[in-house]
Amino acid sequence: MFIPKEVKFVIDALKKAGFKAYIVGGCVRDLLRKEEPKDWDIATNAKPDEIGKVFPKSFINNKFGTVTVLTESQNPKLKEIEITPFRIDEKYSDKRHPDRIKWAKTIEKDLARRDFTINAIAIDIKPKTTPKLQAASYKLQAIDPFEGQKDLENKIIRTVGKADDRFNEDALRMMRAVRFAASLGFEIEKDTAKAIKKNSFWLQAISKERIRDELIKIIMADRASEGIEILRKLNLLKYILPELEEGYKVSQNKHHIYDCYEHNILSLKYSAKKRFNKHVRVASLFHDIAKPRVKQGNGPDATFYGHEILGAKMTAQILNRLKFPRKDIEKIAKLVRYHLFYYNVDEVSESSIRRLVRQVGRENMDELLQVRMADRIGSGVPKAEPYKLRHLRYVIEKISQDPISVKMLKVNGDKVMKILEISPGPKIGQILDILLGEVIEKPERNKKEYLKEKIKDLSNLTDSKLEDLAKKAREERKKLEIKEDEMTKKKYWVT
Repeated sequence: MFIPKEVKFVIDALKKAGFKAYIVGGCVRDLLRKEEPKDWDIATNAKPDEIGKVFPKSFINNKFGTVTVLTESQNPKLKEIEITPFRIDEKYSDKRHPDRIKWAKTIEKDLARRDFTINAIAIDIKPKTTPKLQAASYKLQAIDPFEGQKDLENKIIRTVGKADDRFNEDALRMMRAVRFAASLGFEIEKDTAKAIKKNSFWLQAISKERIRDELIKIIMADRASEGIEILRKLNLLKYILPELEEGYKVSQNKHHIYDCYEHNILSLKYSAKKRFNKHVRVASLFHDIAKPRVKQGNGPDATFYGHEILGAKMTAQILNRLKFPRKDIEKIAKLVRYHLFYYNVDEVSESSIRRLVRQVGRENMDELLQVRMADRIGSGVPKAEPYKLRHLRYVIEKISQDPISVKMLKVNGDKVMKILEISPGPKIGQILDILLGEVIEKPERNKKEYLKEKIKDLSNLTDSKLEDLAKKAREERKKLEIKEDEMTKKKYWVT
């Protein structure tokens, strides 16, 4: 296990000052799994003011005595290292934060307050001398009073001590258990799962912001769909996304082999597999959320008219309830609203695609197509992006490209007439066509001074010569347009 020099420095400084110090928390779990820690935490028997004396460049940032030490590291993960005094938490009236804390004397007491065994392991760095090199090196010793290493090896999520006690202290730990299961691919131990089910109603005591943050972490996990299903099985989903659970066992029609709920989480599964972003993953999970409320009839001919419209409204309501940022709400609701767009090659005009792009926003089109791909795979079809979706990508790019036009020039017809002191006529268009041809060939020529001189030169040509040059410029422009279109088609493998 590699321990960064910044972490060693902090621990060495505390020990030289006469204190004990250990690496703790998620970074230990990551180290034991041979993964790079996202951040580094240290626990010590020093009190906050004592820590401050050891590290002048530090500050206390919460009521639990955590001290943040500023390092001069170039690594963003190591610029700040948090040190927390050993402590014992007493009574959690709000089911989230301890009413009172008191300092503990040993690391074992500190580890006993933590949530899961895999997070209740400490590492002691002990210096040793290598005779040959006469240099200090280190040996690492794990302090593991709750057999967290064994649970790591067996891929088990288990609470420290009694599960009921841990979840009554902090109800958000129930979602954290699911999040660890989804992100690590672990199973929740039987008694821990039983306690979650029993205490699930306490989730209502947790702030919506905290629930949102844990939900996003589950949705962004590699096994996101499994995480959502665990939430349902453990009675947590109904306190987070009851609208999603409405679709459980609600059958669809001849176009779908899965029920509404299963279809939604399978769409999320594909989004996670493809590592799509947060907006696409949430939209994939919510895109058919309104189907149970608009369903008409049963069996293969059941209908769900308007589910995308109601679904967008429900999505906005849910995300507002969970305190999502407004920009996220607007984007995700838009992806749900337009996920059902119709497109068949040769059936839908470019003007209708322009209208769709205006409604959704060009910047959101790639994400909309990703939601559509997730929807397809979630329906049980074998191919996420058939020919018609690739063709749609081609049309979107085609209509989004700036046309090759005289409007690209730094001069216009009025300028030509002013320079040459002539009235409107075909000569103006011919000169602009020739100028555009020159600028296409060498873009650096698109400067007012150059174009002004060129206009004067062209005015000396005969009408027939000017017309011939303009015709040639238009033909070259057409060839370029055809070439660009062929390249775009090739990009999306369409004909």
